[in-house]
Amino acid sequence: MPVAHPEPQDARVIAHIDMDCFYVQVEQRKQPELRGKPAAVIQYNSWKGGALIAVGYEARAFGVKRSMRGDEAKKVCPDIQLIQVPVARDKSDLTLYRDAGSEVVAVLARKGRCERASIDEVYLDITDVATSMLLENPPEVLESVDEEVLKSHILGVNKDDRDQKQMVKEWLCRNDADNHDKLLACGAIIVAKLRKEVLTVTEFTCSAGIAHNKMLAKLASGMHKPAQQTVVPSASINELLASLPVKKMKQLGGKLGASLESDLGVHNVGDLLQFSEEKLQNHYGVNTGTWLWNVARGMSGEEVKGRILPKSQGCGKTFPGPRALRTIESVEHWLGALCEELSDRVESDLKQNKRVAQTLTLHARAYKVDDSESQKKFPSKSCPLRYGSAKLHEDARKLFESALREYMGIYGTDKQAVAGGNNWRIIGLSVAATNILATPQGVTSITKFFSTSNPPSSSSLECDRNIQESISFSTPSGCEAATLDMDHTLDMDQELGQPSSSNEETIHLGDKDTGGLHQPSSSGGWVYKYDEIDSSVLKELPLEIQEEVRRNLQPQKRAKKAGTGSGIARYFTPIKK
Repeated sequence: MPVAHPEPQDARVIAHIDMDCFYVQVEQRKQPELRGKPAAVIQYNSWKGGALIAVGYEARAFGVKRSMRGDEAKKVCPDIQLIQVPVARDKSDLTLYRDAGSEVVAVLARKGRCERASIDEVYLDITDVATSMLLENPPEVLESVDEEVLKSHILGVNKDDRDQKQMVKEWLCRNDADNHDKLLACGAIIVAKLRKEVLTVTEFTCSAGIAHNKMLAKLASGMHKPAQQTVVPSASINELLASLPVKKMKQLGGKLGASLESDLGVHNVGDLLQFSEEKLQNHYGVNTGTWLWNVARGMSGEEVKGRILPKSQGCGKTFPGPRALRTIESVEHWLGALCEELSDRVESDLKQNKRVAQTLTLHARAYKVDDSESQKKFPSKSCPLRYGSAKLHEDARKLFESALREYMGIYGTDKQAVAGGNNWRIIGLSVAATNILATPQGVTSITKFFSTSNPPSSSSLECDRNIQESISFSTPSGCEAATLDMDHTLDMDQELGQPSSSNEETIHLGDKDTGGLHQPSSSGGWVYKYDEIDSSVLKELPLEIQEEVRRNLQPQKRAKKAGTGSGIARYFTPIKK
C-alpha cells in the first residue's frame, strides 16, 4: 500500500526526466541511417515477427502500437524498420540500453540530487540550484530567455491562440509572482539547459515535468512528449488531477484503483476531493486514507533519493503459452542462464561501484494444470547471496524446489514428489540480487595485513581487528536455510530486509582456525604453511579477495618448483619491533 509522507514546509523544485522512446533512440544512435524513419525495437523471438517493446514516434504516426507484433506492424506501416534487441543466453540482453541510460544520468547528476528510477527515467531535486538562481539572477531581470525554455508548456497558461512563446516568457518573468512560482520558473530554465546538455553529450532527446513534488512532476513529464517540458504551477494542480483516471496513476492501479471505482464511485483522481480524510481512513486505513486525501490535493512529501545506481539487480524470462516450463530440468536450465547473467552483473557492480549484494530472491509465475481456477500465487523465496554463478544456480534451484513444494501443497523433500506429477506450468521466472550495499568504509585490501613497511600502530591494529571480526560470509545450509522470508513477495523496485542471522553459517576471519595463517613467531616473521591453507575457506571469500590472495601465492609455488625452499613467510618482510 502507498505510504503517506508529510509535505515539507519549504517549497521544492522537482523534475522528472523521461527519455523519448529510449530503446529506439539508442538503436538510431548506433545506426544513424535509421533517424527520421519509422522504427521499432522487437524481442528476439520470431513468432509473428516478434513482440514490439519500443515504437518510435515516426512509426506511431502510422498507427503502430506496442501491443502489436512485427508482422502486424508491417501491415500498418510497410516501411517500418524492425530492430532486434541484443540477445545473450537465449534471452534479451538490455546491457546496451542500461549503459546508455548511465550516460544520461552522468549529465543530469551535475545538478542537484539525482534518483535513477529506471533505465530511461530520472528524478532530480534542483531546489538548491533554483534557490541560488532566484537570489543571484532571477528570471525577471534576464534580458533574453533561451528558445528551448520558451517552448515550455505552463499548465493553465497556454490556453488561447496568443503567441505561446510570448505567454511563457511573461509567466517566467513576472515581478508579482509568489516565491513558489518563481522557483518553478528558475527550474524551467535549469531543466531546459540540462536537456540541451543531454542532447549534446549523448545525442538523446528527453522530456521533463517540473513541479513541487515527484508525483506531479511524473504526471507532467508525459503530457507533451517528445522533447518537451511541462511546468505545473500550484494554481493548476486541480486542473491536472480533475480528469486524471485513477488507473493512470501507478500507485492507484490494481486492487486499490478497482476498490475506489466499485466502493466509492471514484473514476478520476479529482473525484476524491468530495470525501473527507476521515471517511477515506475508515475505508482504507489511516495511512492509505491519508495518502489518498493528499493525492487528491496534489500533495506528496516523498523525497528524491540520492541514488544514481540501481538498488537491485534482476533478470527474468517469460514462457507464454506452449513454451511454459513443465519439468524440473527445464527450470534448472533457465535458472542456470539467469544466474550466469546475474552473476556477471553483480560482479561488475562490485568491481566498478564497490557494492556487495546481500540477498538472492527468486520469483516465478505459475498455474496448475488441473486447477485452472486456483488464485494461489507462486511464493517468492529468498536466501543470503553467494557470489559465483554456480553457487547462485545451486541456491536458486533450492529456492525454486522449496517454493514449488509450497505451491503444490507438498511438504516432503522427495524430488519425485516435488515434480508433482507434471501438473504445474511455469510461465515466468526471475532471480534478483537485492540489499546491495556499499562496502564499509575502512575495509582495506587483505594484503594490507601482510605489511611490508613500518608496523601499524596499536590503535590501527585494534581497528583492523574489529574490521576482521565484522566480516562474515553467509551460506545456505540445506533447503531450510534457503527458504528465508518464504511469504515475502519482492517488488523488483524495493529493497529486501536483511535475512535473520540465526539461519546463517558464518565464517569469521581472525578466529582461532585461520585456515593456514598463524600469528607472527617470536622472531618477528610470519609462520605460514601453504599446505595448511584451507581452500574451502578461500572459495567463500569475495572474488576480488580470492584473486588477490592467489596472486600473492603464485611466487610461493614458483619458488618450490625451483627448489629454493618452502614457506610463504619468505615473501613477507618480518614486522620490525
